[in-house]
Amino acid sequence: MPTATKKAATKNSTRKYSPAAGKSVEREMKAMKEGKLKSGSGKKVTDRKQAIAIGLSEARKAGKKVPPPKS
Repeated sequence: MPTATKKAATKNSTRKYSPAAGKSVEREMKAMKEGKLKSGSGKKVTDRKQAIAIGLSEARKAGKKVPPPKS
């Protein structure tokens, strides 16, 4: 009998984001929490969503598997 998590995994078997992209986001989140993350204009990043966007952007530039931006 499959568990709920196994059903979800088989239902959508293709990953949208690579594990390497997740590491990039994780690194940026840590930098934001330490107060070291800066945006393109040089201001300190305090918004969680902005930190995630920066991490995904860097993953895209590095050629990792990340869907294109929605804008």
